[in-house]
Amino acid sequence: MANNTADHPPGNSVNEGNHDGDFGVSMEDLKNLMELRSAEAVNKIQDMYGDVQSICRRLKTSPIEGLSGNPVDLEKRHATFGKNFIPPKKAKTFLQLVWEALQDVTLIILEIAAIISLGLSFYHPPGGESEVCGQVASGVEDEGEAQAGWIEGAAILFSVIIVVLVTAFNDWSKEKQFRGLQSRIEQEQKFTVIRKGQVIQIPVAEIVVGDIAQIKYGDLLPADGILIQGNDLKIDESSLTGESDHVRKSLEKDPMLLSGTHVMEGSGRMVVSAVGLNSQTGIIFTLLGASENDEEKKVKKSKKHGPPENRNKAKTQDGIALEIQPLKSEEAAESEEKEEKEEAKPVKKVNVTKKEKSVLQGKLTRLAVQIGKAGLIMSAVTVIILILFFVIDTFGIQGRSWIAECTPIYIQYFVKFFIIGVTVLVVAVPEGLPLAVTISLAYSVKKMMKDNNLVRHLDACETMGNATAICSDKTGTLTMNRMTVVQAYVGDTHHKTVPEPEAIKPETLEVLVNSISINSAYTTKILPPEKEGGLPRHVGNKTECSLLGLVLELKRDYQPIRDEVPEEKLYKVYTFNSSRKSMSTVLKNADGGFRMYSKGASEIVLRKCSRILDAEGKPRVFKPKDRDEMVRKVIEPMACDGLRTICVAYRDFPAEAGEPDWDSENDILNELTCITVVGIEDPVRPEVPEAISKCQRAGITVRMVTGDNINTARAIATKCGILLPGEDFLCLEGKEFNQQIRNDKGEVEQERLDKVWPKLRVLARSSPTDKHTLVKGIIDSTVAETRQVVAVTGDGTNDGPALKKADVGFAMGIAGTDVAKEASDIILTDDNFTSIVKAVMWGRNVYDSISKFLQFQLTVNVVAVIVAFTGACITQDSPLKAVQMLWVNLIMDTLASLALATEPPTDSLLLRKPYGRDKPLISRTMMKNILGHAVYQLVIIFTLLFAGEKFFDIDSGRNTPLHSPPSEHYTIVFNVFVMMQLFNEINARKIHGERNVFEGIYRNPIFCSVVLGTFALQIIIVQFGGKPFSCTALTIDQWLWCVFIGVGELLWGQLVTSIPTHRLKFLKEAGHGITKEEIHEEELTEGADEIDHAEMELRRGQILWFRGLNRIQTQMDVVYTFQTGQAAVPGALRRQPSVVSQHNDATAAKTLSSPTHVGLSSSSSLTNSAGAAPPAAASSSTAGN
Repeated sequence: MANNTADHPPGNSVNEGNHDGDFGVSMEDLKNLMELRSAEAVNKIQDMYGDVQSICRRLKTSPIEGLSGNPVDLEKRHATFGKNFIPPKKAKTFLQLVWEALQDVTLIILEIAAIISLGLSFYHPPGGESEVCGQVASGVEDEGEAQAGWIEGAAILFSVIIVVLVTAFNDWSKEKQFRGLQSRIEQEQKFTVIRKGQVIQIPVAEIVVGDIAQIKYGDLLPADGILIQGNDLKIDESSLTGESDHVRKSLEKDPMLLSGTHVMEGSGRMVVSAVGLNSQTGIIFTLLGASENDEEKKVKKSKKHGPPENRNKAKTQDGIALEIQPLKSEEAAESEEKEEKEEAKPVKKVNVTKKEKSVLQGKLTRLAVQIGKAGLIMSAVTVIILILFFVIDTFGIQGRSWIAECTPIYIQYFVKFFIIGVTVLVVAVPEGLPLAVTISLAYSVKKMMKDNNLVRHLDACETMGNATAICSDKTGTLTMNRMTVVQAYVGDTHHKTVPEPEAIKPETLEVLVNSISINSAYTTKILPPEKEGGLPRHVGNKTECSLLGLVLELKRDYQPIRDEVPEEKLYKVYTFNSSRKSMSTVLKNADGGFRMYSKGASEIVLRKCSRILDAEGKPRVFKPKDRDEMVRKVIEPMACDGLRTICVAYRDFPAEAGEPDWDSENDILNELTCITVVGIEDPVRPEVPEAISKCQRAGITVRMVTGDNINTARAIATKCGILLPGEDFLCLEGKEFNQQIRNDKGEVEQERLDKVWPKLRVLARSSPTDKHTLVKGIIDSTVAETRQVVAVTGDGTNDGPALKKADVGFAMGIAGTDVAKEASDIILTDDNFTSIVKAVMWGRNVYDSISKFLQFQLTVNVVAVIVAFTGACITQDSPLKAVQMLWVNLIMDTLASLALATEPPTDSLLLRKPYGRDKPLISRTMMKNILGHAVYQLVIIFTLLFAGEKFFDIDSGRNTPLHSPPSEHYTIVFNVFVMMQLFNEINARKIHGERNVFEGIYRNPIFCSVVLGTFALQIIIVQFGGKPFSCTALTIDQWLWCVFIGVGELLWGQLVTSIPTHRLKFLKEAGHGITKEEIHEEELTEGADEIDHAEMELRRGQILWFRGLNRIQTQMDVVYTFQTGQAAVPGALRRQPSVVSQHNDATAAKTLSSPTHVGLSSSSSLTNSAGAAPPAAASSSTAGN
């Protein structure tokens, strides 16, 4: 592969002939070129341009030196070919969010009620003041009071506006945070390019057409490009083509590299040919962009269906709660997942592409549906009883007849009853739940950033609190990932420290240094330390860095050798991958023969060696028995010290034997000559043992899954504290593990796996599939008392499947490849295991915060609903007026969720066992607290309601006529109610039956300010609220009594705590997770997303509705596409039909709030994905638009 770089000067990007500054190739040409594949593309390049080099010349770039980096030139490239940036979808404006908040069914009902009430209060019927209409008119002598009828309606509207603004503001700030997070992820994404002959890393957005980019194993390609030079390059193009096979790329066969695809093997260099919206990913985005607006409208329509609880939940996290995707083919589900995580696109939708909804989500959904149903029934009953009572009393007992002029007054009564009914519903439905979840998660995510956890999917943070098992990598997570060679076996001697250069024969030293310098990625380097006295910086692969470090310790330098043999001169490279576990580089000698240098895991490379260099530097025969002896005397002792062993070898192919067949790897990688075996140490991070013991105390099992050999793994596991002396645990190698869990046919059997995993602590020499099998097996297992929730850490491309399968995937921010980061839920920005412990703490804190909020909210719900219901039935008027109810709702929901959801975590969270999947949200203790406090509050309220006037010596407020002025009596009832809630909020801070409810209250300034703020507002409402709040000013004595009764809550709380929970067998728990019986059903729907039963009932009708809409939409779109026949469409559609639909699902759909719709579009389009004709392809491309 000679490079004809001689015919144009290097670094020539600006000062070349063409003064008008035009490039020799236009953006359209390149765009059309990139749409071709394999042979077509090669022919086109030959016909149009000659070869890739001449494309480089036309783009005024040098394949060796790269661009000059001159700002003028870069600017010109931006102008001609566009920027490498796909503009994010416009954020929703604040007004749009307000509009969405207004869609809430409960609020709509309230608005209608308020407007009717307003309308009627302004309508004064002639003669309506007469006696004819019964006791309606009595007490309205005061003209001013009669005019005040409008106040109630206005006040309801006002409080609706407040609720809407608060919700909208929350959504808005959440979206802003999420976008901030996304842009951070994007800014941190860098890529390696060559400019002015220097290899530098630049942010992905700064890449321009004509840049020479270096690509290697694990990269996510940021732009389209054409290969200039490649070593054994394989690309996973499934994100664009849906084909899961890796595509081999080479100059002769297929040099086209596409943005958004993953490098699975090998390395190479490419010239960037299309960026941003002109790249293949960008083109698909543009196709989607045009039709997104119609989509929004359609979804708006569909969003209004569904009962109120459902709508409320939809707010939870941008619709995670409604993530039902019925009818989805498995292929679609998988490819969609790939897509999902493909590029962290700045789109407001936190997607859960996991098989199940997050654990908490599922429990909350069920609970909200149950509470909502109860509320609906209660409110309906209230309205019916009120109307019946009024009708029987007025027309039956008093025997009046319905007169036309009285109609408006009667209707006014009915409206009043209707409003009371609605307020009961409002109080019953806990619409503060989504708010509490959102605030709690957003707050935690913000704080977790400080603890080095960058959360990509909001729900991961809460799932982490339930984690029962962590499967961790060894290298870089538990260890420092600063590899150093500490022992070496060379020339028949085992050196316990790195030998002096004089101790090695010059010939051996020469071949050793050459082998290490040439047979490693040229991107791996050791740079001088950043700070004086610091350690040298290791760049690139850490194992290779340790070997280069050995070269430097032997007082030699690797750079001159690399300069002498640049990458272009490497004849063939077998890059490292997880199945090969070795790397080899072939050079062509001057005499026509070849020399191959190899290195890799010692037990694998030594098996291929038939000779070894002796003390004289001469090769001597190396038999299997010599090998066994070496393993026993050298490799095992090294491994027991916790060292990784690497073997370095070489092989000569004589010229007379002709050129070997490079594709038959087994023959090539054989007959090697061993130069040396080195032991590399990777020290355990000093803070890891402490973190692991914290996990074990918290009931979390830590397992180590590593590619290292079993002795090294065992040594490190013991140092970390994963293996404790004297305990009976398993350490297995991958091979043995597979023998134990697979049956004769080689299939994994869950029963066999269940025998292995509970005791397994270390899995060594494991392949990526082993890791995935283990994680899946633990998650699906039903052997333990509780179902397991598994977290996995990973940094390599091969960890992708396991990271995706896990409940929470942690990727390493520093050492991790792009593929690992894309598959993960949380990125550890400092690659440190202790950050995982912090994540567990935050996760548990989120869970507890939500439980605290629930405990508080449900107490208020129970009391308010019972008071409103009984009060209405006995006194025909709810003691708590609509506006007061809304104020209570505001304290309960918005303010309480703010106060209770922002409690900072404490270390005591790590002293209890994890909740697991099927532990109910509301434990028995919480149920005891809820009912205990409800009893206290109900007794007090009813006492005040029916005997309060005697106690305080005031007029009774019961049975007052319509529009009568507010009474002191009902004001006191309202005030006491609020005071009790306020003090109960302090009780709600503890949910595990602790006695000291004030503990650490000063650490949460938000809580203190909310409680004091609410108190101050309550004083203002009671003293100055007047008619709108149905309040009248109270005296100081009455106030003191109200506060005293409120403080009684705290004392009562101590009493409730004293009752032992285990005695109260009759208490039911609520908000369960998935039970064991349901798991079996679930296994049937393995590929499809799990669908919550509660939601299924609610959504059946909607699904059918979408199905119809979707079919019509798809057909219309197909017709439209063919009519307009946009230039870009045919090329983009020529690929596999599933492509574009996945993109749709991932992008347009991601931002839509009706996921049902998405699932349908992808499934309908994928039914015929195998050999679909172009029309089918077109339909799939537009489905979901």
